[in-house]
Amino acid sequence: MMPGVRRRAGWFASVLASVALVGAVALGAAPAVPGSVYNGMHWRLVGPFRGGRVLAVTGVPTQPDTWYLGSVVGGVWKTTNGGATWRPIFDHEPVASIGAIAVAASNPNVIYVGTGEAAPREDISFGDGVYKSTDAGRTWTNVGLHDSRHIGRIVVDPHNPDLVLVAAMGHFYGPNTERGVFRSADGGRTWQKVLYKDDRTGAIDVAFDPSNPTIVYAALWQADRKPWSLSSGGPGSGLYRSTDEGSTWTRLEGHGLPGGVLGKIGISVAGHSHGERVYALIEAEDGGLYRSDDAGRTWHLVNDSQEIRTRAWYFTYVFASPVNPDVVYVADNAFYKSTDGGRTFATERIPGGDNHGFWMNPLHPERMIESNDQGVVITIDGGRSWQKLDNLPIGQFYHVSTDNRFPYDLYGAQQDMGAIAIASRGWGGITSRDWYSVGGDDGESGYVLPDPTDPDLVIAGGYGGALTRFDARTKQLVDIAPWSNNNGGHPASELKYRFTWTAPLAFSPQDPHVLYMGSQYLMETTDGGMSWKILSPDLTRNDKSKQGLSGGPITKDNASAEYYDVVYSIAPSPKAAGQIWVGTDDGLVQLTRDGGKTWQNVTPKGLPEWAKVSLIEASPFDAGTAYVAVDAHKL
Repeated sequence: MMPGVRRRAGWFASVLASVALVGAVALGAAPAVPGSVYNGMHWRLVGPFRGGRVLAVTGVPTQPDTWYLGSVVGGVWKTTNGGATWRPIFDHEPVASIGAIAVAASNPNVIYVGTGEAAPREDISFGDGVYKSTDAGRTWTNVGLHDSRHIGRIVVDPHNPDLVLVAAMGHFYGPNTERGVFRSADGGRTWQKVLYKDDRTGAIDVAFDPSNPTIVYAALWQADRKPWSLSSGGPGSGLYRSTDEGSTWTRLEGHGLPGGVLGKIGISVAGHSHGERVYALIEAEDGGLYRSDDAGRTWHLVNDSQEIRTRAWYFTYVFASPVNPDVVYVADNAFYKSTDGGRTFATERIPGGDNHGFWMNPLHPERMIESNDQGVVITIDGGRSWQKLDNLPIGQFYHVSTDNRFPYDLYGAQQDMGAIAIASRGWGGITSRDWYSVGGDDGESGYVLPDPTDPDLVIAGGYGGALTRFDARTKQLVDIAPWSNNNGGHPASELKYRFTWTAPLAFSPQDPHVLYMGSQYLMETTDGGMSWKILSPDLTRNDKSKQGLSGGPITKDNASAEYYDVVYSIAPSPKAAGQIWVGTDDGLVQLTRDGGKTWQNVTPKGLPEWAKVSLIEASPFDAGTAYVAVDAHKL
């Protein structure tokens, strides 16, 4: 067998089918080929099944093996066997981003789903309102709030499945008025906007008092994004209380709550406390976990540890136990549990990190489900042990490539799970035996490219300019980054090289030893990353006003996703050596025909300034032709 060719069960028959299919596609330009040839092409799932980012989880108290999860780009999933298997129940709807799920306790056939995640990463996807099912998720109906875009929480009156409250953030990238707290008393047929501040402030959390649902708490959050920055906090943020099932609201201020500018707030009312115990995790200069023992009339700070309030815009989740008012959980980088009313926290040893969602069954409190950037984990013994099953194909991949093996492997970077190689065929199906890591810890966000001359060598990029070369034979991982910004904490204007979250990579079609990478420059290596050369001037607009330190006004945050004025796409021409198309995230298309010696601005007329040139595809047929994909929704 030829070097690099893998023996896998059933591969020969699969290859014959693939060759026939590829041959048919190659003939596609001929008019005589019937459409039925193309109708034979079908999608097949290759995985991996190791989970992905999940914000929303819930369950059915009277059905302890039934749980639901909402993936940020994978729709709604349901298990009826305690997580042993999951099935998608939202695939026929027009959106896939889920921010919130609520099951009516009085009728578990009634489920509400809020579309559009509300953890405002740079790559968030938005939704189109609230969906409702009355048959336990078999069918769905959109019941409104179509322009709410991002929904942080939905709660249903524990005694009335038609009384529902929605915390809607609205547009993160611009002003709109369909945001705040919305209330429906008729199961979603009509909605009333019951708590609203302004067109730049949304609602991020809402919670019933489980002992008295006429009492409701809500948190407003002033937050917005631009392609080059994130802002969390402002005069619109605040904590509110209602005593009439959410019809009218009073802002809670003073009486122990922090003053000054507030940011994101998470709230939870403890069960078996007769509504007296309320927790609020507050982003503020004097932020931390605040507690009220008198139903919100007075408050005191019980814990200001930085551990429970890192990256406040991304986390700030608090969950009180429904059975013990002194037990409270905080989801952050790690997952924390307190048994003394929030005064001290211990880390729960769960698989995964970057935590977001949690649900404890109030009738079976030993059964809990927790969600994070790697999927969900489950415990049935009160947290003594947690289990993560690799049975959820909901990961977010940035780019996908293939090698030239026969059969081939696929490569990609999965959000918060790193760079991976996946077999296109496996032994009786593709399992965890058929995928393996090919990048470092930072390789979650970039391009992953097998070396054209040797598929056992894999180049994987990551945030902040991270770049590695992996040898599948020796398992050796070598750092080949031209420069690393991974120490973070610096504005883009002070960096030697501006590398974005997903820095582009491309091999030369004519010389496979040439690898290109983008910063504000086009960069080149011809020796496997041991040395690098700059091939261009700054190809961006280089607007210093868009290169400041992101975050604020309370918490600064920059994971390189906000580094702006960067090269975002690279496309060497397969037809003409030395001809390279380059696109920037600030709306420029640049072209060199002599390997970088000279450059021409060929930006199409009418392309919006500051828009992202996401991808360029150089034609394999005509050297003068390229296709450009432009994303301007963040403007």
